[in-house]
Amino acid sequence: MLKSARNNKEKDPEGRMPLADHLRELRNRLLKSVLAICVITIVAMFVYKDIVDFLMKPVLDSVGCPGGARLSQLTNSDAGKQCAYFTVNGLLSPFTIMLKVSFTTGLVLATPVWLYQLWAFLAPGLHRNEKKYGLFFVGLGVPLFVGGAFFAYKILPTSAKVLLDFTPGGANNLLPLDDFLDLLARMIVVFGLAFELPLLLILLNFTGILSGRRMLGWWRGMIMGITVFGAVATPSTDPIGMFALAGPVTVLYFGAVAVALLNDRRKSRRQAADPDFGLSDDEASSLDLTPEAVEGNERVGVGELPAGDDPVRRNGYDDVT
Repeated sequence: MLKSARNNKEKDPEGRMPLADHLRELRNRLLKSVLAICVITIVAMFVYKDIVDFLMKPVLDSVGCPGGARLSQLTNSDAGKQCAYFTVNGLLSPFTIMLKVSFTTGLVLATPVWLYQLWAFLAPGLHRNEKKYGLFFVGLGVPLFVGGAFFAYKILPTSAKVLLDFTPGGANNLLPLDDFLDLLARMIVVFGLAFELPLLLILLNFTGILSGRRMLGWWRGMIMGITVFGAVATPSTDPIGMFALAGPVTVLYFGAVAVALLNDRRKSRRQAADPDFGLSDDEASSLDLTPEAVEGNERVGVGELPAGDDPVRRNGYDDVT
């Protein structure tokens, strides 16, 4: 049932298929992606407590109360510090948290599978250069997103410590576990997508849409835009998280500009040596239509015939006429 529709018939070199085969191909790709997500989700259900402990541990090490004690039970050495402990509200909350954590784990860990299925569905309709750039995007997009997610996971304890310092004296901090997981998920998505910005700029440069010199000319506006984005998009709304997001993205932006400038210089050298460099599969090579001078003229006498040949007349006209 999940056999690709492209394998049923002889492959078209341009990836063309009837609409019904395209829909069947899309269905099969979606089923494979959903199956991989479901399998990992089911496995994650058996170890979801370990996953939750892994997500909570950095925050507990940073702001957790010793042994889960209340503020009135803290020792003198800890009395001046604000601390917190996680809570689960409601009878159904543990079950919903288990489902949420398991499904999120399945969606994240199955990323290579559903990204490949998406690529396999789109690749036959792309040109050679588009396939190369698309594969480059998939190959670097996943590590960049994972790097952004890991960075968000690492700075969350510092953000929590800064925010809890505003707690009035004598008050306890209760952190609902489901709210914390939602906050962490939003931070992972925001940081992961923000780390994709340099990759997008590099792809625009490699496809000839945006030059490195123009990207460099935008540096003031880009720094301002990245800072504003960090202030608005960071779910924790604290300055630590804002600058922690804006700083690495700014560094990645200048790294993308450097790569674009080097690529423009390489393309200029290649085009100077080969005018047909960079043409797509369906683009014609340039032709030199400049007229060339004729070296010499050959005069042909009118009415001259080779010697010894008698002209043959037809309707009163000979061959010369």
